[in-house]
Amino acid sequence: MLDYTIGEERVQREFAQRVSFGHEGVPALRYGSYAWLLDEQQTPLSSELGYWRLSRALLPEDAGPGLLPGADVRPFGTAQSVETLRNSAGGFDIEVQVVHPDGICELYLGQVKGPRIDLATDAVLRTSGAKEYSAATRLYGLVESHLLWAWDIAALGQDLRTHASARLARVELEGGVAAR
Repeated sequence: MLDYTIGEERVQREFAQRVSFGHEGVPALRYGSYAWLLDEQQTPLSSELGYWRLSRALLPEDAGPGLLPGADVRPFGTAQSVETLRNSAGGFDIEVQVVHPDGICELYLGQVKGPRIDLATDAVLRTSGAKEYSAATRLYGLVESHLLWAWDIAALGQDLRTHASARLARVELEGGVAAR
């Protein structure tokens, strides 16, 4: 459900969404999302692309920047080595980069702890033609085999407030997982 108040006007709409995660051999998950209104025209609402990765300092063995290759043996290639990245709260720090086609790029920092992910923007970049957008938080949780999420945004002169939420079911696809 999209639910956002701009001044005195409340915007509410039902929407559908497809979310997918994939892995291409780099130390991050590829993320994609597409949302559309549940109207007769199935009007497109939003598209996002990005990467989700555990937050850690890159080592000389890691690839990059650009096309520079890394070592043959990748760091943190085992579950045991990944466990060393746990934070003092028992979770894992995470970085999420999200790019929108309307000229907005977001960098989220947060934590994965069990079935819950909490994210808050550390930076929001906008092109000169993008609408005003300054901050966001996102909350994800796995509940009864469904992905639940909530997204709060500060945009169009408003402070941080409820924007949208959804309950998505998991669908296995070749090359990745999608949620609908």
